[in-house]
Amino acid sequence: MDILPLLYAERTTLSFEFFPPKDDAGSEDLVGTVHELTKLNPAFVSVTYGAGGTTRERTRNVVQRIIKETCVPTIPHLTCIGHSEEEMTSILDGYAEDGVQTILALRGDPPRNNPDYDRSGDDFKYASDLVKFIKKHPHDFTIGVAGFPEGHPGTQNRLQEMDHFKAKADEGADYICTQLFFDNHDFVDYRERCELAGINIPIVAGVMPITTISGMKRMADLAEGSRFPAALLRVLIKAGDDPKAIRQAGIDYATEQCQGLIDQKASGIHLYTLNKSRGTTEIAKQLRF
Repeated sequence: MDILPLLYAERTTLSFEFFPPKDDAGSEDLVGTVHELTKLNPAFVSVTYGAGGTTRERTRNVVQRIIKETCVPTIPHLTCIGHSEEEMTSILDGYAEDGVQTILALRGDPPRNNPDYDRSGDDFKYASDLVKFIKKHPHDFTIGVAGFPEGHPGTQNRLQEMDHFKAKADEGADYICTQLFFDNHDFVDYRERCELAGINIPIVAGVMPITTISGMKRMADLAEGSRFPAALLRVLIKAGDDPKAIRQAGIDYATEQCQGLIDQKASGIHLYTLNKSRGTTEIAKQLRF
């Protein structure tokens, strides 16, 4: 199923992101989560891809199983780093055989065990190169790319950042899925800057509910440049040291953020689930998706 008609429709879509588990037990838990969340009738779900292709097979296995056991369009992430054109063709051929209709094309990160990875020999230097390559594949994939409402961590020059981003759109990207953010003003400003740059494709907003203080601290370490606005910090501080109160404060904040995005007519809301269904379900039910 092609997701683009849904993203161009007036109604804001709902979608979820998962990551491939490390073992069989985790895979079974994830399948249970997927089945629970498909009751919410998401427009699509996506599955992440480890740095340097480290979860290549596990990502595909999860994608295959979701496609087999549900009717929800399933989107694998695919990254540039460490892949030759030959390998990329093989990966795309496999996904075409699996019935995948959409790919999320990303630059990606170097392998964690090799942070000084030399990219000079890579066939794909930028996500725009990967978009261009996928467009040439015989299977007519819809292509999503990542957007950065808070700014790309690798590009301090915000004007240059939009030039780089427009290259992805010009090569044929069909929609944008943003990295997480916590202030809707950043999303609205980003969408307007895309319009000014001549980028007129649907933008899906990535939202991550905060449910623990430790999780927020890990996020701050992993997501370079993420801003935690005072409004969010205020409700978390008010919750004190009570884990249940912190969790509920985070859920309530994310719900309010999502409602604001719906009011702003975002093309879609993409919830980063961390492979758990409870908090995501609570948010979706409050929003009456």
